[in-house]
Amino acid sequence: MSAIQRSQLDLLEFIDWTGIECLNQNPSHPFGNALKQGYREDAGLFLESDADEQLLIYIPFTQVIKLHSMVLEGPEEEGPKTVKLYSNKEHMGFSNVNDYPPSDTTVLTSDHNKGLPIAVKYVKFQNVRSLTIFIEDNQSGSEITKVKKIGLYGTTVETTDMKSLKKIEDH
Repeated sequence: MSAIQRSQLDLLEFIDWTGIECLNQNPSHPFGNALKQGYREDAGLFLESDADEQLLIYIPFTQVIKLHSMVLEGPEEEGPKTVKLYSNKEHMGFSNVNDYPPSDTTVLTSDHNKGLPIAVKYVKFQNVRSLTIFIEDNQSGSEITKVKKIGLYGTTVETTDMKSLKKIEDH
C-alpha cells in the first residue's frame, strides 16, 4: 500500500489528549511535536528520546476506532526502525513491554521515515480504545530517536449500543 485510502480518516480528532503518556521523551522535544496538527507539519519540531533510543507512547481514544495504517516520519539516521504496536494495553512500561505479544511489529525502511504509510494487521485493530507504540530502536543504532510525525488513519466504529458507549466514556 503506498497511500492512505480515501475512506480512512486522520484519527487526530478522536485522540484523548489528556490521557496520552510518552515514556523517555526529552522534555524539550515532547510527543505533541510529532502528533498535534500543525506541529507535526513543522520540520523544526519533533519528538526526541531522552535517556536512550527507546520510546513508549500510549494513545487513548475518545471512541472506539479501527486502525488501518499509520505514518511514522523521522530523519534518515535517527528515525524509528523497529516498531511494535499494542491494541488496548494499558499501564505498560519499559520493564514489562516485552511481557506482552505485540498486535503488530514493523521494521521501518527509509521510505517509511519519509512518510510512506505503514499498513497494520487490520484484523488486529478492529476495536481499538487505545494504542501503544513501542519504538524499540532507530535506523542507525544511535542513542537518540527522533520522530517528526505520527499519523494514525482509520475509521470510527459505529455503535448503537449506548450502554457500552457510556462504559467507554466512563473510563
